[in-house]
Order: sequence, then C-alpha cells, then structure tokens
Amino acid sequence: MNPPRTDARRHHDPQVRGFASDNYAGAHPEILAALALANGGHQVAYGEDDYTGHLQGVIRSHFGASAEAFPVFNGTGANVVALQAVTDRWGAVICAESAHIHVDEGGAPERMGGLKLLTVPTPDGKLTPELIDRQAWGFDDEHRAMPQVVSITQSTELGTLYTPDEIRALCDHAHGLGMRVHLDGSRIANAAASLDVPMRAFTNAVGVDLLSLGGTKNGAVFGEAVVVINQDAVRHMRHLRKLSMQLASKMRFVSVQLEALLAKDLWLRNARHANEMAQRLAEGVRAVHGVEILYPVQANGVFATLPHEVSLRLQERFRFYFWDEAAGVVRWMCAFDTTEDDVDAFVAAVKEEMAR
Repeated sequence: MNPPRTDARRHHDPQVRGFASDNYAGAHPEILAALALANGGHQVAYGEDDYTGHLQGVIRSHFGASAEAFPVFNGTGANVVALQAVTDRWGAVICAESAHIHVDEGGAPERMGGLKLLTVPTPDGKLTPELIDRQAWGFDDEHRAMPQVVSITQSTELGTLYTPDEIRALCDHAHGLGMRVHLDGSRIANAAASLDVPMRAFTNAVGVDLLSLGGTKNGAVFGEAVVVINQDAVRHMRHLRKLSMQLASKMRFVSVQLEALLAKDLWLRNARHANEMAQRLAEGVRAVHGVEILYPVQANGVFATLPHEVSLRLQERFRFYFWDEAAGVVRWMCAFDTTEDDVDAFVAAVKEEMAR
C-alpha cells in the first residue's frame, strides 16, 4: 500500500545534530509507531479514552498502587498544575535558585499558579535539609508567604543527581515541618538510568508526594504528566488541569506516548544512551587543555568553561547554549539520538578551536 499523500515538505537536514538541548531531538520511531496505533476511529475525549485508562496501570507499576497520572501538554504546565495542587492561595514553594521553575518558566508558577517561590542558592543544584531551613520559617507570619512545598529536580539543572537516601532525608524533613515534596522529573529517566535504580526508588519509596513526569526530553513528540503519589496531599487536580489550560481533548495521543516509553524499557534505553554519550563527550574534552568541566557528569549534560571566543566559534559549527556567558560557562546536552560520531566530531571541533 502506498503511504498517504501529503503536501508537507521537509525543511531541515535530518543529519544535523547539535548539543543545545535534548528538546532538539525528534521523536523516537517507537513513539511515532505508537501514535499511528492510537490513530483511527473515535475515542472519548478529555481523558476518558482507552489509552489514558491503560496508562494508569503502567504508571502504578512504576510509582506504586496509589499513583495516578494526569497527562498534560508540557513540562511547565505539569509543574504549574502540580504546585497549585499542593499550595493554598497564600502558599510558597522552596526550591533551588537554579531550579527550572524559577529560571526557565517565564514566571509561570507565580503568575499563572499564584504562588510564591522561595529560592535557595546551592553549589550543585541540590537542596539539603539545612538549605531548606533557610526558607522554612515564618509559617504563622501573616506578612510572609507560607512555605508549604519543597520542589526538587531529578536530575538537577546542573546535571547532578540526588541519591534515594538524600531524597528520603529531604522528604522526612519537609514532612516534619508540615510541607509536601514535589519532584520535577523532566529528566527523571536519565537519573534512574545513571543511578541504576527504578524510578520508584527515589519517588514513592522515599516519600515524594507528587511529581512532574517528563516525556519530551526522552523521545516523545509532546506531553508530560503530573503523577500524584500521595492522594491525601492534593486537591482538585482535574479542575486545576483544566483551569491551567492543560487538558488535552485528544488525550489519547499524549497517553499512548507515555505508555510506549514506560510500558517496557524504551524510557530506560533512551536515557542510558543519552547518558553514555554525555560521558563520552566529557571524556573527550576533559583532556583538552583550557577546558574545565564544572560539575560531575551524572546524567546527559556536560557543563564546562572555555575561552569565550572559542565558544563563539564552536557555535558557528554546532548549536549549544551558554549557561553563564559572563563566566564563560557552556552547557552541552546529549539526546537519545546522539551518536558516537556526533560526539567525536564535536570533540574534534573543540580541539581544533582551542588550538587556534
């Protein structure tokens, strides 16, 4: 049978890859096949479809019998909906100063979610009980937003990882103060792959109340989910999702992607490969004089410093971002489709530009 006719045209070179973001990658072929499988015929809208229903069992296999998934369009939406569900109108969220909800979401948690972010500077992107205590005070002070939630990111924005014991300590401390714990898991698969533990080991098993589950950075076309683990911690998730413009009418096309990732091991295969490519990249540039890797390479990102003019020349050959341009810090990200040849070509380019 001939494929369906389309008037669309390819507008990019599919052989070109960069190191700017795992969001730059396309969709994994198994995800595209799953989307085609879910297509055709009519399915009930707004989450009452068979695919969203089946996804709940898949989610429970990873995050425990009480877990419930609420698919959404994107990561910012997942974070905003999740944080609204565990805060009052006067509530605040404690997070690292480098947290995505603080730096990279355009103020959405505060403007759209109506909550206050209380940030803490960290050396490696990770909170500790002691760091939490810098903002966990004034619970009865009517002049201060009330700390109600601790939000952590796994893996962090700096590519570092919390161990399960570290998250357990955070959860115990936060719960002891009457707060909930939210985990931003946009790269949760990379964390589990690197730690070589199931995702439950650092979520439901250690006391996380709810999480934002990523899909897009790990091979999906679009779509994430809020996963509620502690049902007693949240209120009115369905209403909040709709109110926040994150309720997909054709939700089956979000759910089937998450099912394709999580039902077997696609999520793990993709994440392991991206992590391995980041290790290869780090090993390749570590030996280059004048290049310094700033943080342990524990997931799929490499943070480094090198001369500013070298970075500018490299950006003419490969896409990547400055993390802190004034300090000369760059971020190089690997994805599920990054190849060894991609990495080796980039390392060679670094060597060439450093030698100029």
